[in-house]
Amino acid sequence: MIVMRCIAVCAILTLASVHLAAQKIGYVSTEAIREKFELNLLAQQRLAGFVDEWKNELSQRQKHIDDLELEIKKNRLIWSDQERVVKEKELEDKKRDRETYAREKFSPGGEHDKAAEGLFKGIWSKMYIAIQKVSATEGYDIVWDKSAQPLVYVNAKYDITVKVMKELGIDASELDRQQQNVIDSDPRSKKPDDTRKRKSRRATSSDADTTSTIMPTTTPPSQQDTTKNPVVPSALPTDTIKPKDQDIPR
Repeated sequence: MIVMRCIAVCAILTLASVHLAAQKIGYVSTEAIREKFELNLLAQQRLAGFVDEWKNELSQRQKHIDDLELEIKKNRLIWSDQERVVKEKELEDKKRDRETYAREKFSPGGEHDKAAEGLFKGIWSKMYIAIQKVSATEGYDIVWDKSAQPLVYVNAKYDITVKVMKELGIDASELDRQQQNVIDSDPRSKKPDDTRKRKSRRATSSDADTTSTIMPTTTPPSQQDTTKNPVVPSALPTDTIKPKDQDIPR
């Protein structure tokens, strides 16, 4: 029974590996796209404006707290107990209000996260629609986002980042050139026809060398020794032939 289970598991793993090998897998970098996507850059600037405004407000509130603490420290000895209690309560209220404001703005699910979702939701949707369109056009079955899931090794040949950028109207000419240089320098990206042609050329050169070695060298007629093998003309002009013993008709 154990042996049969092992055989079944091996068969399943083999079929899974064969199925995976038959799939076309690519990858994309959404981070690189966001860095070049103008709409995303504008949204980042707007969100940064909100953050700066909130931080300025927190700084002002902290300044009021610091000023009140200094005032309490200077007047602690001259204030009455009632005045000191009032000021200390005011100080605690200011600290609590500042903490509440910071939590409302920057805590998980706070105003910062809500503003980011509102600004980037439509942009991310455009990006992923473009990724799906390019993936379908190029015939990919699986596309990994290496920005979310770091990959140990990737082949630039299967990087569709530049194609997605072009789909979104992003100028990616420089990135396209760099990627093409990487692809061209990778030996695995060479076409099989080029490899066969190179092999054919090497085989032809080898055959030519072998033929030149086997075939004897023929000496041109001008360089042959005519004393050993005199050249006899096949026919002479008729006016140069004089019969010796032939009767001349009268």
